Amino acid sequence: MTRYYPLVRIFGALLVGFSLCLVVPMLLSWYLQDGAHGAFDEAFALTFATGLGLYFAARRERRELKVRDGFLLVVLVWTVLPVFACLPLVIQLHISFTDAYFEAVSGLTATGSTVLSGIDHLPLSINFWRTFMHWIGGMGVVVLAVAILPLLGIGGRQMFKAETPGPMKESSLTPRIAETAKGLWKVYFVFTVVCGLAYWHAGMEPWDAVMHAFSTMGLGGFSSRDASLGHYGSLEIELVAIFFALVSGINYATHYMAFAGISLQPYRRDPEAPYFLGVLAASTLALTAYLMYFDVFADVGTALRYVAFHVVSLSTSLGLTTTDYGQWPMFAQLWILFLGSFAACSGSTGGGIKMIRAMILYKQVHRELVRAMHPHAVYPARIAASPVGQNIVAAVMAFGFIYMVSIVSLTLLMSASGMDILTGFSAVVACINNTGPGLNLVGPSTTFAVLSDFQTWLCSFAMLLGRLEIFTLLVVITPSFWRR
Repeated sequence: MTRYYPLVRIFGALLVGFSLCLVVPMLLSWYLQDGAHGAFDEAFALTFATGLGLYFAARRERRELKVRDGFLLVVLVWTVLPVFACLPLVIQLHISFTDAYFEAVSGLTATGSTVLSGIDHLPLSINFWRTFMHWIGGMGVVVLAVAILPLLGIGGRQMFKAETPGPMKESSLTPRIAETAKGLWKVYFVFTVVCGLAYWHAGMEPWDAVMHAFSTMGLGGFSSRDASLGHYGSLEIELVAIFFALVSGINYATHYMAFAGISLQPYRRDPEAPYFLGVLAASTLALTAYLMYFDVFADVGTALRYVAFHVVSLSTSLGLTTTDYGQWPMFAQLWILFLGSFAACSGSTGGGIKMIRAMILYKQVHRELVRAMHPHAVYPARIAASPVGQNIVAAVMAFGFIYMVSIVSLTLLMSASGMDILTGFSAVVACINNTGPGLNLVGPSTTFAVLSDFQTWLCSFAMLLGRLEIFTLLVVITPSFWRR
């Protein structure tokens, strides 16, 4: 067991750092006197004391992390931090630990599925904490830690490689991994500030603007309103959400390089961005025509407004809503749910398998068709004119397979537990893609409170599985991982 002491020390340091995040809503609650400060006081004290205890218990153990350590630490962070993040909800709202853990996992994984109702009447600091979790988790708690832990003499390259989304994890934006993480977070912070100011200018109250900026840039779905953005009925607010959801759906490495070079060239060179924007534009036009054909809306302008918002919101995994699209024809509902499976770019705060993997899978299918007609042709799959290595193609195909197996397996378990197939399937897809709302009983006008405890834990697992891009979590639970 002593070989795990360095992990205990690092995790203790992370937990102490996470406890400081609780100070923000705690001070806000004290300032507003909204009645929730006691819950945050207790949560902070328990989180800080636990982290400090773990750190000092293993403080003498110092060594560089191995690859195996990196995987285990990432999984520990994403599975254990929600235990402490949910404490204010348990203490203040008196909900079960199962529901509170689900809410915290949904917050930190930037999913946005919720079991809560009456959100308009919650203490402001509670709503702030829910959306703040989106902002923390949007870029990744581990990436944030990589920028801080070097100050404690703790290396983080293995952690970063295990956390970074997308198949091409070896590339670095800067020579030092800590500088990379800091650069990404600076860009993230600037975008969040601008987004909040834009919401405020569009008509939101200041605190609502801050909270929705957290949700939008983290591509989570929590709102401070039961009706989500539909509460405001404002086209200007919806346009702000669309723009910044698109921004956050693009690879943050591209944003970083554009900021660093003060140039738009990185966006032109990004191989995913044209596909990302093209799929969303085509889907918006097609679904607008489809809904007009079925007379869902009275005029094209209204149809385009609602379709464009929900196509962008669901495809990027933002998950905010302005109307109950659960009343649309089933094809339209399934299509926008399907978009969340692949549309967001790698390196973004979105969910799903990411556009780069979808592109590689498409290129490989096309390659196999060409080879079927021309068996001796040399026709490698290419992304941005560069050939994709067979090791990457194999890894992406394996990921696609385990992704489908995960959805089918979890859907079958939901069905076996008594849930109807549409609700069970959509809940699993929404959670594993970190999208937020599903369909039917877990649709945009309802919550996940209808789920049993077993079903709620399944969805919590699906959210973690999706956030950790499946393999990171599965590697840790395989028997061979624990053999010396």
